[in-house]
Amino acid sequence: QEDLEALIAEFQNLDAKKTQVIESSCPPPSPRLNGSLSAHPEKDELILFGGEYFNGQKTYLYNELYVYNIRKNSWSKVEIPNPPPRRCAHQAAVVPTAGGQLWVFGGEFASPNGEQFYHYKDLWVLHLATKTWEQIKASGGPSGRSGHRMVACKRQLIIFGGFHESARDYIYYNDVYAFNLDSFTWSKLAPSGIGPAPRSGCQMATTPEGGIIIYGGYSKQRIKKDVDKGTLHTDMFLLKTEGAGREEDKWAWSRLNPSGVKPTPRSGFSTAIGPNNRSLLFGGVHDEEEEESIEGDFFNDIYFYDIGKKRWFPGQLKGPKSEKRKRRRGRQGEVEGAGDEEMEKQPPPGPVEIVKEVVAEDGTVMTIKQVISGPAEEKERSESEEDEEDGALGQQVEPCPRSNAMLAVKHGVLYVYGGMFEVGDRQFTLSDLYSIDLHKMEEWKVLVEMDPKAQEWLEESESDEEEDDMEGAEGGEEEEESSEEESEDEGGEEQHPSVQPDEKHADYLSRTEQYWIKLARSNMGPDAKEKKVVKVAHAMAKTFYEDSV
Repeated sequence: QEDLEALIAEFQNLDAKKTQVIESSCPPPSPRLNGSLSAHPEKDELILFGGEYFNGQKTYLYNELYVYNIRKNSWSKVEIPNPPPRRCAHQAAVVPTAGGQLWVFGGEFASPNGEQFYHYKDLWVLHLATKTWEQIKASGGPSGRSGHRMVACKRQLIIFGGFHESARDYIYYNDVYAFNLDSFTWSKLAPSGIGPAPRSGCQMATTPEGGIIIYGGYSKQRIKKDVDKGTLHTDMFLLKTEGAGREEDKWAWSRLNPSGVKPTPRSGFSTAIGPNNRSLLFGGVHDEEEEESIEGDFFNDIYFYDIGKKRWFPGQLKGPKSEKRKRRRGRQGEVEGAGDEEMEKQPPPGPVEIVKEVVAEDGTVMTIKQVISGPAEEKERSESEEDEEDGALGQQVEPCPRSNAMLAVKHGVLYVYGGMFEVGDRQFTLSDLYSIDLHKMEEWKVLVEMDPKAQEWLEESESDEEEDDMEGAEGGEEEEESSEEESEDEGGEEQHPSVQPDEKHADYLSRTEQYWIKLARSNMGPDAKEKKVVKVAHAMAKTFYEDSV
């Protein structure tokens, strides 16, 4: 703990040397998860703060501030003196006061080896008009935590839940705190009624009447020494006040029993408030916890909760009205967690495969398929349809299944940035940006492609990792480091066998097949079936060939 506090203090000393605001245009941010993405209350901008990145050996934490200009589809980095220390799994909430304020509470800092955690209990405000950070020191607030949830509700910030982890133990919370945005004071609420069990990572949304809805979340309990049992919560609660939202008002918990099609159980989902009095939930993961390992089914579906009607329903893409698109959407039903409007049964869990198209710096297009096992019938069907699908990969635009992404809604458009998914023991951290118009629900648009060069994965080694801890946790450029073994194809043409003049696809494939099989095998891991590996290898080779001729 003392080591971490010293490391955080050292970073703050470095930050303190910055004395002026520097705003510079920049490429899209490096891959990350568990940051915060917030819509500017007055401008057509999204604000990205913090987050983490893990490359297989080291954990990097960030406190950079990026601004995405929606109209120009461009990013800028804003360096402001004395920012909050680097963190992830914090919460951010925007209020329109004085040209806009971004409030940030809590979160965690991890040691580079990812084995020690420091949980923050600090409160900060970014004044958007003057581009200044200010730490608000007020007593009586929540204890240090991450994975909590925070919303702005009537002139208050309301904080619920979260967890705190130390080397020996962990604790999950279900307490509720309010921070008054006028008096700058904390109060701990003592609602009547039976509220949610302790949890982190839940959905928290405000109702027009000033109530607060809590759905889902994750917690774990120690059953016996060194054995923990995780719980995916699927219950729902309403916290409401009898008065006008003043501190002395009485708050009460009540249980909600919504109608409709509830989301399938999951953790790591992301949430936002959409138009038409609806909150929404995107993605997440359902982990099958075995004795030794955890296998995860990742999602890229959207579920809406109609706050007025107390009803859940899956988001359904209407899509452009072409036959081909309709047929393909039929196949995507499982992944989208959607079927027909009348569908009341739970959609089957999890994607069967992840199809990712990436464009390298030189324009090479690589299609990478990550196969994650699903129910047998889905697998069989995807086998038989894959050939037909390969021809249409170019038009299939949607975020790949993921957890811990960052969401924001502006002018009724949902933006999804980053997050992660796992294949075998590998974690892929994303840096792509997608949007979808929630009014129309027609199709996803890709605003920033995933950059294959940012996908680094280092196998665990015994080497001394201490010497570059400082630079590592700095964040920013570390993903540029090259490594012996890149986790995804690097995409540069010189690294793939080039297509010879007038060479036919079949000839190219037979000449280079072993190369592509080896590449597919390295992407999919040792457990993937040979037949699948060959299929993926052929698809990659075909995409590369077609892009080269």
